Amino acid sequence: MTIDRQTRRNTVGFLMYEVTRLLRREISRRVQRLGLTNAQWMTLMRLGLNEGINQAALAELLEVQPISLGRTLDRLVEAGLIERRPNPDDRRAFRLFLTDRAQPLFDDIYNIASEVREQALAGMPAETRVVVIDALSSMRDNLMGNGTANDDAVKVASTDKEGALT
Repeated sequence: MTIDRQTRRNTVGFLMYEVTRLLRREISRRVQRLGLTNAQWMTLMRLGLNEGINQAALAELLEVQPISLGRTLDRLVEAGLIERRPNPDDRRAFRLFLTDRAQPLFDDIYNIASEVREQALAGMPAETRVVVIDALSSMRDNLMGNGTANDDAVKVASTDKEGALT
């Protein structure tokens, strides 16, 4: 069976990928004025929604290697935006937290993400928005429930603030 290009571009997976890419690109464009790199703003957002997480779990959420994230975390620590605190359950590990200095930046990024989300949803009736959120939530839950995404980091991500772009 041959599938034409237009049909391929209108599959759920392709459309979700494209929308995610475009959302991230627009947020990145707007966040540039805050003086943050893509890696830095994404790290701050994920960490702000999952404070107390360790580096390995945060790397999993960000879909990067822990060593790559380590460099970003070092820069954010040097800038006074995050802090590493000892993990009381594992002396070798640290838990990550935003500092008070980072909170205004987190709020700015969150507001930018909200503006971009509203741009993406413009003209969509409230009822349709609810259906979209419900459908995406069901898809996430289905994938988490069948073992393809059952690690702790992904489970943490499902508890993010309602409606957050993460």
